[in-house]
Amino acid sequence: MSQIKKVSVQCNLKEKFTIESDIRGHKIYVDQPQGMGGVDKGPTPLEYLFVSLGGCIASIARIVANQRGLKIENFKVDVSGDVDLDTLLGKSRENRAGFLKIIVKVSFDSDMTKEEKEKFLEEVDSRCPISDNISNLTPVEIILE
Repeated sequence: MSQIKKVSVQCNLKEKFTIESDIRGHKIYVDQPQGMGGVDKGPTPLEYLFVSLGGCIASIARIVANQRGLKIENFKVDVSGDVDLDTLLGKSRENRAGFLKIIVKVSFDSDMTKEEKEKFLEEVDSRCPISDNISNLTPVEIILE
């Protein structure tokens, strides 16, 4: 039987674009750069999405490596993508609001061959909840309280 875990966070909009969140005792901030009207108190939501994706891939890689008794070192994930700011700012509806494409580059040291590394990364990707939520349609329900 599947083990389902509920994940929940609360985000509180403060001054300008600063958003404060207290997650399990970890206070984090989301903000916009000063040039975009924020005070630059933290990464943007778009940057946090990439941190979530890269962090999830790295975490799942560690889980898979531990489960298989594999040694991985210098594991690095580089995530990048292009977003249409005109859509985000409401100036255009030409493109979707999300990233047009997301590129994830992974490098790591291991005794594995290139083929084994590729298979390893396929398994990591298939088990990464963030990658799954980005790649597959997940319903988002916004409820006014």
